[in-house]
Amino acid sequence: MRALKVIGNTVLWLVAALGLASVLVWGATQAGWIKPLVVISGSMEPEIMTGDLVVAVPRPTADLRVGDVASIHSDVTGNLVSHRVVGVEQVADDRWEIRMKGDANDSEDSGAYVVGDSVWRPAVQISGGGYALTTLTRPSVAIPLGVALLSLLGLSLLPRSAPRAPAGDRMRTEVVEAAR
Repeated sequence: MRALKVIGNTVLWLVAALGLASVLVWGATQAGWIKPLVVISGSMEPEIMTGDLVVAVPRPTADLRVGDVASIHSDVTGNLVSHRVVGVEQVADDRWEIRMKGDANDSEDSGAYVVGDSVWRPAVQISGGGYALTTLTRPSVAIPLGVALLSLLGLSLLPRSAPRAPAGDRMRTEVVEAAR
């Protein structure tokens, strides 16, 4: 029984740490410090694979060079597109035109992307992390997982059983009862 309690407490602490990390990532995302991206196409394979999780950070557009990978909003798809930069041109004090191409694509993206003073640049890539994230956030997985975690929390809050009497006290009790 004690081993089960140790395992339960360990799992509870690990889940609490994961929860804290999730809150920190959410806060950093809301503050605009990072942008987690799930790769949904193979246009950048083999460097960035479908199903990878990429964490992008904002960087000055002026620092962007041909050959860099950038994640820029596409007016066509409404999503961020992470491709390799093939051209950078400043068109106004605060406007830039960026041309990009996926490594696995035969041609450049149609049209230039017009951006401001900063662009998202991939900083961290977690192989297969996108698949894990999308699986964990599906209601068919998230709801049972949440119920199980709440159950673990509830079990950890249950009061402990009454303490047992020391062995010497049990012996005296047995001797007294035997004498009656």
